[in-house]
Amino acid sequence: MNKGSGVQIRSGPSDWTIIQQQEGSANLALSGTWALPALESGVFSNERVQVRIVHEFSNQVVIPWTRCELYGAQEWRVVLQRVPAGGLYRIESGLIADVSGGAVTRRSTRGDMIHHLGVGDLWVVAGQSNAVGYGQGAIYDPPTFGVHLFRDGKWDVATHPLSSESFFCGHSPMLSFAKTVYRETGWPIGLLQTARGGSPLRSWNPYEEGDLYANMVRVVKQTGGKVRGIVWYQGCSDCNPEASVTYLDRFTQVVDSWRRDLGDPLLPVLTVQLNRTMGIGGISSDSGWGTVREAQRQAARRLEQVYVVPAIDCPLSDFIHISPAGNVIIGERLARAALSLLGRQSCYQAPDIMRIERMKDGNHGFVLTFDHVVGELSVFDPIGTPFSVEDSQGRVDLVQWRISGRDEIELILAREPVGRACIHGMYEKNPSVAAAIPVDLGTGLPLLAFYNLSVD
Repeated sequence: MNKGSGVQIRSGPSDWTIIQQQEGSANLALSGTWALPALESGVFSNERVQVRIVHEFSNQVVIPWTRCELYGAQEWRVVLQRVPAGGLYRIESGLIADVSGGAVTRRSTRGDMIHHLGVGDLWVVAGQSNAVGYGQGAIYDPPTFGVHLFRDGKWDVATHPLSSESFFCGHSPMLSFAKTVYRETGWPIGLLQTARGGSPLRSWNPYEEGDLYANMVRVVKQTGGKVRGIVWYQGCSDCNPEASVTYLDRFTQVVDSWRRDLGDPLLPVLTVQLNRTMGIGGISSDSGWGTVREAQRQAARRLEQVYVVPAIDCPLSDFIHISPAGNVIIGERLARAALSLLGRQSCYQAPDIMRIERMKDGNHGFVLTFDHVVGELSVFDPIGTPFSVEDSQGRVDLVQWRISGRDEIELILAREPVGRACIHGMYEKNPSVAAAIPVDLGTGLPLLAFYNLSVD
């Protein structure tokens, strides 16, 4: 073969690309050029460009040799219909022509290939530093063929760090998330990295600054225009008095805009409720962190196809960033939510406060009832105090709290609340020690934090 002869693929997916499936398959457009090798004698005729798809690891045929349309100055194109979800695949191309020079024979010339292609689900990674992955330390969380990453305009195998943002980037929850979903579904997963450390919600809101929002939409368009959903971990930069009180309304704007501009009115959004932080000062406050956590809890209750998982119990590697061990936990919690929306049975919902009633046995206090309790609530150290109560006169001392039923917790107060009472659960920047946070023994999930729930 002369240099430049054969089939050249000029347009199509690159190596390691994951293509978003639609109802279990995807159409794949390819095009390019072709050239015949020089012959000492004889004439080529009846030229034909063909492509096929095989399994990368077994050579089993997925799409048999398909003849391409020839046009223009030695150009070709084809759309391979209904490539089944799965992989990894290899695309092969070739050129066949008849050679007349004495007896008529057939000459076959090999062409370009595309390797490690998958048809599965794309998930956008968006948010700030804990979405980027700043966890420092050692843990076994290796890459897996079939979980790939689109970063800086290029597809590759997903491996830590998922971002090239800075030297501080480390371990992310998103690889654990993607590997768990891939293991359970068998469909390859592509992660589109768009998160940026320290980014406030206004950078993701097209009605405010919107620079990161515009970049995310551009990345989605660059990778085919369709995704399975968005994984969102953000909020630390909005825990100030001004931004926190509008977080729910502005996040609703962001979700609505994603769905409008990506053409999916029910695009799933998986969110992580804010983790704890230690030693952070500045303008953020306990009430700001509580307000954002409550907004994240309310978003999952109010907005269809918005999901939330807790991170309040996860270990840190510094004052605010989740450690590698915590990231693996969060990744698997997010994966449970994804598997649930994919129709797989998966208990992903953390206990969420459903009802508050005054105690009726003569004690001053309240009974809290929680939804989504699979087993029963339990606590390792009931001496800690993850709950607090305020009224019109200020803080009301909590004499005791106890688990009083499978899904109930009693708060016994030192006095009767005056006027409007507000109940908080694990709202502070660094709530009571993790051992005091109740968990559902059926799922191992802690309560979702809540803030400023009023009882008249």
